[in-house]
Amino acid sequence: MRTQGRPKVALVPYPAQGHVTPMVQLASALNRLGFQPVLINPQFIHSQLSCTAVSEDDGNVVMFMSIPDGLDDDQPRDFFAISHFMENIMPLHLDQLLRSFDSRAEGLAFVVVDLLASCAISVAERCRIPVVGFWPAMYATYTIVKAIPDFIQKRLISAIDGSPLTEETVGFLPSLPGLNPTHCPWLVGNATSRLFRFKFWLATLKRVASLKWILFNSFPEENQRQQQPSLSIAEPVVSPEPVVSPEPSLFHVGPLTRHIEHNPSMWEEDNSCTVWLAKQVSGSVIYVSFGSWVGLSLQQHIVELAIALEASERPFLWVLRTAWQAKLPTGFLESVGRRGKVVDWAPQREVLESKAVGCFLTHCGWNSTVEAIIAGKPLLCWPVSGDQFVNCEFIVNVWKVGIQLEGEEREDIRKGLAMKMSHWQELKKNMLALRKRVFGIDGELTAMKNLISFTQAVMNGKA
Repeated sequence: MRTQGRPKVALVPYPAQGHVTPMVQLASALNRLGFQPVLINPQFIHSQLSCTAVSEDDGNVVMFMSIPDGLDDDQPRDFFAISHFMENIMPLHLDQLLRSFDSRAEGLAFVVVDLLASCAISVAERCRIPVVGFWPAMYATYTIVKAIPDFIQKRLISAIDGSPLTEETVGFLPSLPGLNPTHCPWLVGNATSRLFRFKFWLATLKRVASLKWILFNSFPEENQRQQQPSLSIAEPVVSPEPVVSPEPSLFHVGPLTRHIEHNPSMWEEDNSCTVWLAKQVSGSVIYVSFGSWVGLSLQQHIVELAIALEASERPFLWVLRTAWQAKLPTGFLESVGRRGKVVDWAPQREVLESKAVGCFLTHCGWNSTVEAIIAGKPLLCWPVSGDQFVNCEFIVNVWKVGIQLEGEEREDIRKGLAMKMSHWQELKKNMLALRKRVFGIDGELTAMKNLISFTQAVMNGKA
């Protein structure tokens, strides 16, 4: 392991699998540019990762470090518990850790902070270390959060809790499809949950105002569809050079996931999936996964999905956490037999790369969407919460690489599967074209050029 002489960079992701994964990918890319990345996670994340370092071809690694989380072993790691950790526990320990780097000869070149872990921004600023924001999802969802003051001013949402005051479709940025306030990422769960999340985003907006640079785990394909804006929000400038402006300099640097052979996982993966897939006919398998955090609506429809999969008479691989497998209909696994396989967690990259997989039934999480594009697999969309509805809009209406279910009942799922098969050739053609544009040579060179420009800007800005 060679780390001497390499400028160190601390990276602080929001403590969830969907945020740790893109941060690891960014860390790996920074490693290839000559930096020594150190990923900082709370202990409950650090202990769950299936690997403690991501090796690189040149012998360097992405290092992992932990800070105490203050959570009991039996305490749920939900949005509320994580928010408590970030606001009340993380700042002190992160401050101590960052200052320990400063006490060493090499110090820290800069700190990359997931915008959803925004309380780390002020910690790094107090330590007088340059801070860089990181948005792990689509650029489009960032613009929605930035639009909160305009939504309130135009009375599209409540200033108190962010609840929609209209169902009107609004084309509020040239780069976005027509959206309405129900697409807002804080509209999750009951009224108490929505109020808590809305306040979370308001606090995030205040904290990110001081940032000079923001990196996006996204790509310019979002801007394919043009509309006239109806809200007074200026399209931010995306430039490879620092912009002399009160607004931060924005850099689209990804997704960079292709450079990681295997993403570190917080859960043990059932590798029997790949053995089972190898025995299936090419393009025949329906792969079903709703990511690491499954929304409430899915819990109410596990039975509907199970019955629809059974009725499809097609082989399927379903990722369903063990605790929820008890909700499956009685006798379901015996009825489907070897045609169906249900696992607690799967190596998704390897699964999607399998020739046997012909359809991906997904919640439209951003990491899953990116991995599907890389694998060239069309999508059957069932968005549940958060940014998934915006991602779905691009998948279905902009890129035209997937189909959205019309409802959540068994007949809706059955019709969706049938429609997906009837449009398979068109969806596959569009998906392969999108993959070439985004992850082909030109796309990769653009992403790396933006990342190099960013590192030059932040290092020059530090000097």
